[in-house]
Amino acid sequence: MLHKFNLRTKEVYGEQFLARCTIFRWCQRYEAGCVNIKDLPRPGQAHVVTNSATTSAVNELIRQTRRITPREIAVELLISKGTVHHTIHKKLGYGKVCAQWVPKHLSENQKTARMGVCLTQQFLH
Repeated sequence: MLHKFNLRTKEVYGEQFLARCTIFRWCQRYEAGCVNIKDLPRPGQAHVVTNSATTSAVNELIRQTRRITPREIAVELLISKGTVHHTIHKKLGYGKVCAQWVPKHLSENQKTARMGVCLTQQFLH
């Protein structure tokens, strides 16, 4: 009965069908207390390599053109899009607002300047 179920399931899902031994191994790990679903690092698995030169180059490109895309940065600097994404979000702390890169955390001077602009201009009139 189980064999027929496996054959039918394999017909539906094709090569993406999990073998019974894989399912049993996952169940054993869960019962042993391993509930982490993140993929553990393996040899040969890609990792992000950034250095200060790459970080400063990405930062300089963003400061020159706030509307630049990560793909354009990757092409310009000959690095992967994953490295660009990691550098922008994790190292530099930028986020996209209205298709422009802006720092997530403003300095005190930037906060004061923005407050002054808001108090002197009427945005909704």
